[in-house]
Amino acid sequence: MAQNKKKKGKLKQKLTDKYRLVVLNENTFEERLALKLSRLNVFIFGGVFSILLIFGTILLIAFTPIKEYIPGYSSTKLKTDATKLTFETDSLKNRLAVLENYTKSIKSVLTGEITADDTIDSIQELSKRTQIDESKLNATKQDSIFREKIESRDRFPLSDELQNKVKIVFFAPISGTVSQSFNSENKHFALDVVAKTGTPVKAVADGTVIFSEWTTETGYVIIIKHANNYISVYKHNGTLLKEQGDLVQSGEAIASVGSTGELTTGPHLHFELWSDGYAVNPTNYIDFQ
Repeated sequence: MAQNKKKKGKLKQKLTDKYRLVVLNENTFEERLALKLSRLNVFIFGGVFSILLIFGTILLIAFTPIKEYIPGYSSTKLKTDATKLTFETDSLKNRLAVLENYTKSIKSVLTGEITADDTIDSIQELSKRTQIDESKLNATKQDSIFREKIESRDRFPLSDELQNKVKIVFFAPISGTVSQSFNSENKHFALDVVAKTGTPVKAVADGTVIFSEWTTETGYVIIIKHANNYISVYKHNGTLLKEQGDLVQSGEAIASVGSTGELTTGPHLHFELWSDGYAVNPTNYIDFQ
């Protein structure tokens, strides 16, 4: 026991004994720097320095473009371009499917499998049967005035009021679980739909992109203006596939689901629908099931 205590005491003494590190001028032997150190201090400083060096190296590689030069890592631009090409390929496949269905539908007519009905009269035969006495078409002066009034009213029948009354049909931007509903009292003028990262976000209707940029709080945001003064807003996207001024069609991929921005709670789509400057409940117009 006594020997063990002596050994521990010697070890402790070796670790705590003070040493003086002196830096001298070789020519004049003038003391330039002097440090009091112990073996314990050297071990502690060396360990802390090693940990900080390893941690700094990890941060430098993980959050800077240097990682692109390490085998196994791909560039961020390459990933973005690959995602964009994937969505464009998906859109082209949908258009190709539509063209194939259209071709199949008219193939029977082009090949002659479907023939015209022989019982239908030709235009010439109908014109012979329906010859009209031109003398009965001579209108009076009152009839001519009345006809001119009616034609002036119906000259431009598609007025702005009639066009505004045309009902617009919206489609779901994505399909997923609704995590937070529209609540005007809590000032949550949107619908949050949870989906997997990278899921295509599609335009709810035809329109024009009026905003496509990055924001600090809501990440990548895209806003589309539709007919009848409707505006749809898509926030927290992972990537944006359309730019400001682009024309989009209903169901066309415009972005991908992500979790960008300071206010995000995970991969989801924050979707807003506005009508004439007022926020409306998207579930009243769109079926997200």
